[in-house]
Amino acid sequence: MTQQTEGTTAQVEALPSKYVITCGDEGVQVNEGRRLAFVGAGFQLKGFSEVVKILKKTLDMELRVVSSQENDWIKQQLELQNWQQVNAMMQQHIAALADKEGLLYAGYLPFTDPRKLEHDIKGHMVRPHNVHIANKICFTLGGGEQVYNLGQFQISADWVAQAPKALVKEVILPQIEFYKALAKRDLPFVFETRGELGEAVAAKNKAALEAVGIK
Repeated sequence: MTQQTEGTTAQVEALPSKYVITCGDEGVQVNEGRRLAFVGAGFQLKGFSEVVKILKKTLDMELRVVSSQENDWIKQQLELQNWQQVNAMMQQHIAALADKEGLLYAGYLPFTDPRKLEHDIKGHMVRPHNVHIANKICFTLGGGEQVYNLGQFQISADWVAQAPKALVKEVILPQIEFYKALAKRDLPFVFETRGELGEAVAAKNKAALEAVGIK
């Protein structure tokens, strides 16, 4: 990218996105940073550790992770009774997950105006309280979320071409089933192919999903 100044042309380097692992809840909106979505931000998701290793290698940078309010996956996994418990426990457990997986814990996404978190991340929750309005599941294929859509649950599949089929199934299928149960109906799939990894990588990831029956 170039920037014009009086009588000169200066080269300005485009900085890469800061990738942040979040929940795929449709209410999670990341205003600064590139979102990689996993249900519950990866908490008690089988195979998540292996996926983090692949993403670190693929993206060649430190990954961040954030917790968020009203997380249904955490509520179910820990058998909690109210959102106050859920909100407190998610912060605690995602901070511990960050330590375990070598991620940068950036903080907590609340139902407020966009909040500046640590490690160059900014975001908030935007869906109605205690209501899910997503009507589809979006798989990101080329380097995380490119355009936010309140109508979509989100699942990162930016890594699947580099993983064995068994791992893809272990990580992806439980997320699909959870979001269908949350929505109380079947959900169509859409695919986000844009991103910094490029079209060729996105096509390989799409083929890897198709190989396990996700089309």
